[in-house]
Amino acid sequence: MRKVLDRGFVELVSVMGDDLTVVRSARVSTGSGSKGLERDRKLIDYLMAHRHETPFEHVVFTFHVKCPIFVARQWFRHRIASYNEKSGRYSKMSYEFYMPERMRIPHPKDKQMSVENDGSVDDEKAKKIIAEVYEKAYEAYQELLNMGVARELARIVLPLSLYTEFYWTVNMRSLMNFLSLRADSHAQWEIRQYAIAIAEYFKECCPWSYEAFIKYAYRGDVLRI
Repeated sequence: MRKVLDRGFVELVSVMGDDLTVVRSARVSTGSGSKGLERDRKLIDYLMAHRHETPFEHVVFTFHVKCPIFVARQWFRHRIASYNEKSGRYSKMSYEFYMPERMRIPHPKDKQMSVENDGSVDDEKAKKIIAEVYEKAYEAYQELLNMGVARELARIVLPLSLYTEFYWTVNMRSLMNFLSLRADSHAQWEIRQYAIAIAEYFKECCPWSYEAFIKYAYRGDVLRI
């Protein structure tokens, strides 16, 4: 399990396949399999460099993720995957909200990005304002539940910073697309931290494919640093 942000995590639950799965699925068309370490690794490089990406779909990962709802909503935009999320209809939501360690301010030129606080924002004052909202929102949630309001309706007062959990099952091809978009300086900082954790698991499980991805297909900039 890898800790992410103040209360979140990414955990690899299972992985089906490895680098040799990619090799075997690619060579099935010619009725052959592994041809030794050097040739197998070169094949993965060739597939990645020439965008023959279907063989990578045969490796499948399942992750357990805990993240703020606003991160999850960005994550779920990646639709070639399977998701199962904790339900606020069937279970009471815990008092778990994301609190940034430091505030960020808008990028002076790029509307998609933010940058570290240059001192123009009082970090402690901003955190106090956020914490007060969390307190009031959760108090309202509790009060509505105590009044007999259904969980599915009472939850509407809770902010997007509330932590949620979900299972994410994704093939390697889709995972690489996720990393290209979310392990990038243009992605929001919070989801970028999760993408980095995902990349670490990817590298551990399929080192040849990971290295070929970084060399030939990765469109982001964070993982090359």
